[in-house]
Amino acid sequence: MLTREDKYSMLKQTPLYNLHLELGARMVPFAGYLMPVQYGNGTLHEHLHCRSHAGFFDISHMGQCLILGDDAVPELGQLIPSDISGLKSGEQKYTVLTNNEGGIMDDIIITRIDTGLMIVVNAACKDKDFKHLYSHLGGRCCFNELTSQALFALQGPAAASIMEKFSAQAAELPFMQACGTNIKGIKCNVSRSGYTGEDGFEISVGHHYAEQLARLLLAEDDVEPIGLAARDTLRLEAGLCLYGHELNESITPVEAGLQWLIKKADNHFPGAEKILAQLQHGSEKIRVGLLIDSKIPVREGSVICNSEGIAVGYVTSGSFSPCLDQPIAMALLDPYTVDLGSPLYAMVRDHRITVTLTPLPFIPHRYHR
Repeated sequence: MLTREDKYSMLKQTPLYNLHLELGARMVPFAGYLMPVQYGNGTLHEHLHCRSHAGFFDISHMGQCLILGDDAVPELGQLIPSDISGLKSGEQKYTVLTNNEGGIMDDIIITRIDTGLMIVVNAACKDKDFKHLYSHLGGRCCFNELTSQALFALQGPAAASIMEKFSAQAAELPFMQACGTNIKGIKCNVSRSGYTGEDGFEISVGHHYAEQLARLLLAEDDVEPIGLAARDTLRLEAGLCLYGHELNESITPVEAGLQWLIKKADNHFPGAEKILAQLQHGSEKIRVGLLIDSKIPVREGSVICNSEGIAVGYVTSGSFSPCLDQPIAMALLDPYTVDLGSPLYAMVRDHRITVTLTPLPFIPHRYHR
């Protein structure tokens, strides 16, 4: 039988592994990697620091790849429900890969570059996504996995002023645009994006320079390292989907509340028949926000019932909101129940806890438009 140490030794490490230990991180297994879940000051402090100053996130476990060639845009366009034909160099788009049943294989970020496309995928879906992309595009495009690139996020209201010290070009980017730049002589690609609801940047940099760049950013007074736990509560407050929770291969973009990314006039992407039918006629479940009338968090998988005790859905993500000072959750519910506006309850260890429907996001986004 493998010991805990044996299992940990089989996990991958990002280029910042030793730096995380130096910073006092508690490391946990996540998507095949050892990743920092929190540092010495704890999740609550990290969450609020990102909302008020700036947080540094190591997201190097995520997958990065290039799809190159003249056919990159039209070929990838056949695998996603979004229109990327009009993307100009440096522009980004958030979208999803769909399967033939209309479910979501992964949510991804696409960046148009002069020679094709750069894509960022989720760590847990990396191998599956790359196999899928290569099998569909490899014959007509050049597919390159960027195995030697690290990825960081700098998020929070102070992120722009910090970035301006290192790259005026990057600091001037609008939301969802990217550029190549140099930070203290280190070549990197910077985008005005992130997954906290705050203004900020994501930075792709070669492994050899990863720790050097991380130390430069962490040396700034307003910057503190943020672990996976606060990253999750930040994205939940921002009402953003997480793969494996609000998104999976049996949940469609319509059910996940991502109708806005679907090109409605095209039926040539995987699962188009089901997705377009849901756009026209509605879906059997929809994603909603819930405020919890209790100090007890309502966790993933908790059943949501109506006043008659009939199950009408389930919680996909739930946690305590540091900014609202109360538990919050996202759930997939029967749309009829939502429209009816009747009282709803979460079942937690045989306790019936009142929940209230609320618009998403819980905390307003502060992206730099």
